[in-house]
Amino acid sequence: YNSYTLSFLLVFIVLILFRGAFSVNTLSSTESLTISNNRTLVSPGDVFELGFFRTNSSSPWYLGIWYKKLSERTYVWVANRDSPLSNAIGTLKISDNNLVLLDHSNKSVWSTNLTRGNERSPVVAELLANGNFVMRDSNNNDASQILWKSFDFPTDTLLPEMKLGYDLKTGINRFLTAWRNSDDPSSGDYSYKLDTQRGLPEFYLLENGLRVQRSGPWNGIRFSGIPEDQKLSYMMYNFTENSEEVAYTFLMTNNSFYSRLTINSEGYLERLTWVPSSVVWNVFWSSPIHQCDMYRMCGPYSYCDVNTSPVCNCIQGFRPKNRQQWDLRIPTSGCIRRTRLGCSGDGFTGMKNMKLPETTMAIVDRSIGLKECEKRCLSDCNCTAFANADIRNRGTGCVIWTGELEDIRTYFADGQDLYVRLAAADLV
Repeated sequence: YNSYTLSFLLVFIVLILFRGAFSVNTLSSTESLTISNNRTLVSPGDVFELGFFRTNSSSPWYLGIWYKKLSERTYVWVANRDSPLSNAIGTLKISDNNLVLLDHSNKSVWSTNLTRGNERSPVVAELLANGNFVMRDSNNNDASQILWKSFDFPTDTLLPEMKLGYDLKTGINRFLTAWRNSDDPSSGDYSYKLDTQRGLPEFYLLENGLRVQRSGPWNGIRFSGIPEDQKLSYMMYNFTENSEEVAYTFLMTNNSFYSRLTINSEGYLERLTWVPSSVVWNVFWSSPIHQCDMYRMCGPYSYCDVNTSPVCNCIQGFRPKNRQQWDLRIPTSGCIRRTRLGCSGDGFTGMKNMKLPETTMAIVDRSIGLKECEKRCLSDCNCTAFANADIRNRGTGCVIWTGELEDIRTYFADGQDLYVRLAAADLV
C-alpha cells in the first residue's frame, strides 16, 4: 500500500514539475508567464500560441499571439505594441482581477484595465481555440460572462469569428491598424475602420486619419468596392447591422485551411490564405491595386474605369468642370451637368456594374423596392441618384443620394445598378 502511495506521489510531483511541457491554455490567478520561464499558452487544437516574442535579436519584447504550427512565424495580435519591454524581463499575471504586463521595474506597461463591481471570485485568462485571449470568472465558463477579450482590441489582423466594426452595447469600435514596419509592431500609419456616421455603413482605409480607399456599402453579399472571393467553398462572410452591432465577420467551414484579413505597413488590405500544402501565405486579393481603387480619384459626377484612357469619365449628361485640368489628366474637379435639373420632367440614366457613390449624404429605406425608390427620388428635387440597398432576391431596399455623387467606379462583372438623375434634354 505504501509503495503505491509513494508511486502516486512521485507521479503527481513529476506531473507538477513538467506541467510546462504540456500545452496549457489557461493562466490562473496564482500563475504567471515570464520571458525567462519561456512558458506559453497554447489554444485547444494547437492552432494558436500566446507568449513573449521579439521580431529580431535587437528588438524589444512583446506579448503576442501567433500561429503555432506554421513554418513562417505569423503574429496575429500584440498586447503591448506601443509600450514594448526594453529588456528581457517581463511578467504577465493576474492582479486585482485584471491581466497586467509588468516590466523590469514591476511597472505596468499594459493592462486589461477593467473596473468591476463587488464580485470577488477569482478570474482566469484563457486562450480559446479561435485565437481569442479572454478573461473570465474562474467558476463561470459561459461565453456571455467573458469580462475582457483580445478580439475587441485587434492589432493588424482579422481572424475568423473576429468582428470588425461597432459593438453598440459597449461603444467599442474594432478596427485594424498596421504595424510600423515588418520588424516593428507599433501602430503604423494605416488603419481600416468602419464609419457609421450617416447613410450606409462603409469601411475606409485611412492613412494618418485621411481616407485613401472606400469599401463601398454592403450590398447583402459583399462590400461593393471589394469584389471579395465569393465563390470559396470554405469561407462565409457576414455583415450584421442591428441595434446591438454593426460589424463584419467571416467564418471558415474547413478547419484545415487558415485565412486572415490584414492591413500591412505599406497600406494594403489583404486576404491571405494557408492550405495544408503551403509554405508561405497566399495573397488571395489585395486592395488598393489600381488607381480606380483610390478614394475620390475622379472628382464629383465622374466615374473611374480601368478599361478607358484616361480612366476618369463624366457620367452621361455631364461634362468636365475644368476642361484644361481634365485634358492634363488632373480630374479631381470632376464634372458638371450639361443641363440643369428641372425637378419635374427629369429622368434617369442606368449605370451597370458600379461601385455605388459614397453614402455619407444618402437616405436609406429598407422597406421599399426599386419602383417606389424611383418615385421617391423624383418627388425630391434634391435627389441626384438612387439604387437598391441589397442586391439579393432581384434587389430590395432603397438608397437615395442628395448632393454630389463621389467616388464611383465601374467593374467588369461585380458592382450593381445605379440610376443617376438627368434633365429631360440629356436623356438621349
